[in-house]
Amino acid sequence: MYNFDTLTDRSPTHAFKWERYKGKDIIPTWVADTEFSSPQPIIDALVKRSQHGLFGYTLPKEYTPATDAIIDWCKKQYDWHIEADWIVWTPGVVPAFNMACKGFASDQSSIIVQTPNYPPLLAAPQINGKARLEVSTVFVDGRWTLDFDALEAHAAKPHTSLFILCNPMNPVGTVLNKEELTRIANICTANGVTVCSDEIHCDLILDDVRHIPAGKIPSLEDQSITLMAASKTFNVAGLGTSFAIIPNAKIRRQFVNAGAGIVPWVTVMGLVATEVAFTQCQDWLNAQLDYLRANRDYLVEAINNIDGLSCVAPEATFLLWVDASGLGVSDTQKWCEDRGVGPSPGRDFGQANFFRINYGCPRSMLESIVERLSK
Repeated sequence: MYNFDTLTDRSPTHAFKWERYKGKDIIPTWVADTEFSSPQPIIDALVKRSQHGLFGYTLPKEYTPATDAIIDWCKKQYDWHIEADWIVWTPGVVPAFNMACKGFASDQSSIIVQTPNYPPLLAAPQINGKARLEVSTVFVDGRWTLDFDALEAHAAKPHTSLFILCNPMNPVGTVLNKEELTRIANICTANGVTVCSDEIHCDLILDDVRHIPAGKIPSLEDQSITLMAASKTFNVAGLGTSFAIIPNAKIRRQFVNAGAGIVPWVTVMGLVATEVAFTQCQDWLNAQLDYLRANRDYLVEAINNIDGLSCVAPEATFLLWVDASGLGVSDTQKWCEDRGVGPSPGRDFGQANFFRINYGCPRSMLESIVERLSK
C-alpha cells in the first residue's frame, strides 16, 4: 500500500543532506531526515492550504485543530493526558532547548548534557555562555544507557540548573525505561535541576518497548519541559514546527519569556502538517516502522560482518551508531568517504572512533552503502 522503495531526486530542492557531497560520488547518509516522501494526506493538505492563496499571520495558539491533534496523539500514543495550555509552539527543538538554556540558567550556571550526542545539543550550553557538564553513555546488559553516577555528581554541584535529556537517545537509539526515567527524576528533583527532554524521535520506536514522556513522570511534572514534533516521524522537518509540553505554569512562562522577541512563530504550513500527521497518518507510520525495522536489522547484521566495525541495534530512530575503533585508522570519516559513503562524523558527537548512519532510505540505497563500506 505504501511505497518506501522509491528514491526521489532531491537535487532540485537544494536539500541540506545532499548538498554536502554535491558533485561527488559519495552517498549522503548523515543528517537526520529520511528519503521517504511524506504521507499523501500531508501533501494534499499543504496543496489545499497553498491554493487558498493568503499566507498572512496565523497565531499558533489560535490554530486549535493542531493543538487538539497533539492532545489526542499524546493520549493515544503515550496515555498522557495533557492540556491545551501546556503546549508552547516552537520553530524546532534546537531553538527550544536553547530557549531552555537561556531561561533556566544564570551566568554562573552549568548545564548537563549526555555524550555522545548530536552536535546542536552539545553546543547549546556554550552558545548561551554556560558551562557544560557531560554524562557519558555506558553499555550495560546489552544496551546503551546513562552513567547515573555522573549525573548524580553533576546535579549535586551548586550551580547546576538544567539537564538537557535526549530520549530516545541520539545517536545510540536507546529508549529510556520507567526505572531509568524515575532515577533521572529523583536525582534532578532532589537537586532542583530542571529537565528539558528532547523527544523528537519518540514516535519512531522499533522494538517492543514503550516511550514515556518526561512530563508524564509524576515527580517531573512541575520540573520538566518535554520537546516533541512531527518532523522526524513524517519527514516534515523543513517546515520548522515543533512544540514543548510544559505542565507547570511558572516554568512555562519562564520558557516563553526566554524566546520573547527573538524566536518566531511556527509557520502555518507547519501547523497544517502537524495536524494532519497526528490525525490521518497512523497507517502510514505503522508501515514506515515496519520498513525501518527491516532496514535496521539488515544494516546491523551487515555492519557487524565488516572487519573493524561493530554496532548495537537501536531500539528507536532511523540512526545507527557504528563503532569503528577496530579499523585502527586515525580518521574514521575519511575512511568512509574514501569508500563513497558520507555518514555523520563521530567526532561531532564527541566520539571520533564512531560514525552515524541514517538508514531511513530505500533498501536499494542502503544496499549500496553496505556494498561500499564492505570494500
